[in-house]
Amino acid sequence: MTSSSSKTRSMILPGLLNQFARKALATACAAAIVLPTLALPVAAQSGKRGLPLVRDAEIEDLLRDYATPIFKVAGIASSTPEIILVNDKAFNAFVPDSRRIFINIGILMDAETPGEVIGVLAHETGHIAGRHLVRVRSAAANAQIMTVIGAILGAGAIAAGAATGSTGATTGGLATVLGSGSVGQRSFLAYQRGEEAAADIAALRYLNASGQSPRGLLANFQRMAEQQAFASKYVDPYAVSHPMARDRYSALEIEAKKSKYFDKPEDYVLQYRHDMAKAKLFAFTSHPSAVARQYPSSDKGLPAQYARAIAAMKSRSKTSEKLIDDLIRSHPNNPYFHELKGQALLERGQPKAAIGPFRRALSIKPNEPQFQVWLGYALVGSNDKSVLPEAERLLKQAIQRDPNSGVGYAQLAIAHARQGETAEADLATAKGLMIRGDFAAAKRYAARAQKNLKRGSPAWLQADDIVAYNPPQLKN
Repeated sequence: MTSSSSKTRSMILPGLLNQFARKALATACAAAIVLPTLALPVAAQSGKRGLPLVRDAEIEDLLRDYATPIFKVAGIASSTPEIILVNDKAFNAFVPDSRRIFINIGILMDAETPGEVIGVLAHETGHIAGRHLVRVRSAAANAQIMTVIGAILGAGAIAAGAATGSTGATTGGLATVLGSGSVGQRSFLAYQRGEEAAADIAALRYLNASGQSPRGLLANFQRMAEQQAFASKYVDPYAVSHPMARDRYSALEIEAKKSKYFDKPEDYVLQYRHDMAKAKLFAFTSHPSAVARQYPSSDKGLPAQYARAIAAMKSRSKTSEKLIDDLIRSHPNNPYFHELKGQALLERGQPKAAIGPFRRALSIKPNEPQFQVWLGYALVGSNDKSVLPEAERLLKQAIQRDPNSGVGYAQLAIAHARQGETAEADLATAKGLMIRGDFAAAKRYAARAQKNLKRGSPAWLQADDIVAYNPPQLKN
C-alpha cells in the first residue's frame, strides 16, 4: 500500500494530466453513483492540481477482478477501462471518459461485501457503455445560459451541505447554482438525472447477465437513503443532478428482487480479499490507536493481523518486524506480505535489506509493475552502482506497463543520473512532472534534455512533444 503518511509511502500521485482533472470536475455530477461530494472538496483539500490518487497493487488487482465480469457482459472488455483509486473517504465514484473509472477508497472502506463495490462498478460501467458522457457534454454545450463549471460545482456543494447537515455549505452551493441560470440549469440537471436512472437499470442488467446478486447495489442506495433521510428536506430535488437515493432504491427494488441470483451468497474468496483490502486501507489511513480499537489483539483473523502489522510499521514500533514475519510464515506465497516487509525496511532506511523481500514479491507475481517499481527503488537506494542497470531495466518495464507511475519516473531519473546519463535523467524527470500536471517544470526539463539528445532520436522526439504540449482549456 502506498499512502501519504511518509516520504517512502508517498506513492500517491498528486494527479494525472491537468486537463483530465478539469474534465473530472466537469463531469463528476453527470457520472457519479452518489450525490457529487467528491469534485470540490478533494481538489480544494489537496492544494495541488489534479486528484490525489492512491496506488496499491493488491487493491487494484481486486478491483479488476470485481470489474472483469461486468465489463464483459457490458461489451467493453476489449477496451478495459482503468480503475483508479482516489484518496478520499467519501462513498463516491465517477467516470470522466470512456477509459477510466475513479473510485474513492471510501467505497471499499464502507462496503461490507464485494457485491456493494461491484454494484458501484456496474453503475459506472453503465455510464461508459451507454455513452452518457458524450451526450452530457453535448447537453452542457447547448445549455448556454449557465456557466457549466459553476453549475456543476454548485450542485456538488449543495449535496455536500445536505449530506453533512451544514446549512452554510448548502447556501453557498445554492448561490452558485442560482448565479448560473435557472431554466437551462434545471433542464440540464434533469437530463443528468435521466442518465443516472439509465445507469442504475444497466447496472442491474449487468449483474443479472454475469450471474451476480444485485443485493449489494440495493445496499448502496439503502445506505445513502439513510444518510439523506434527515437532510433531504433541505434539498430541492430538481436542483441536483442525481435522483434522491430513496427514489433510486424504490425504482430498483422490485426488479432486483426478481433476480434468480438475488439470494446468491457472496464468493468467500472475494469476501476474504475484500476484508483484507478494508483492513489495509483502514490501517494506512487511520491513527494506530484507531486501528487498535477497530482490530484489537483479541481478533485473531488475518485481516486484523494485517491491519495491526501495518499500524506498527507506520508508528515505527519495534513489533512491526515480528508482526510482518508472522504474516509471511502463515502465508509464504502472499506477495503483498513480502511487499509490506520490503516497505517496512525502506521505512527504516534499509533499502539494501528491502531488495530481498521485493524480489520475493516479484517472483510470486511476475510482471507486477508496482513490485518492479519497489524493487527498482530499493536497488537505486542501495547505493550500489553495479545494480543500477538492473534498476533501470526494471523501472523501464514498470513504466511501460504502468505509464502513470510518477515514482517510477523519479527513480528512473536517479538511476540515469548516477550512471552519468544526464539527458535521459532530465527526460525521465520531465515525464514524471507531466503526470503530476506540473507542465511548466516538465517543459524546462524536457528542453534541457533536448540539448543533449540526438536530434530526431526517439528520446529527442519525446522531449519535443513535452516542450510543445499545451493543455487544452475547458471552456464555460
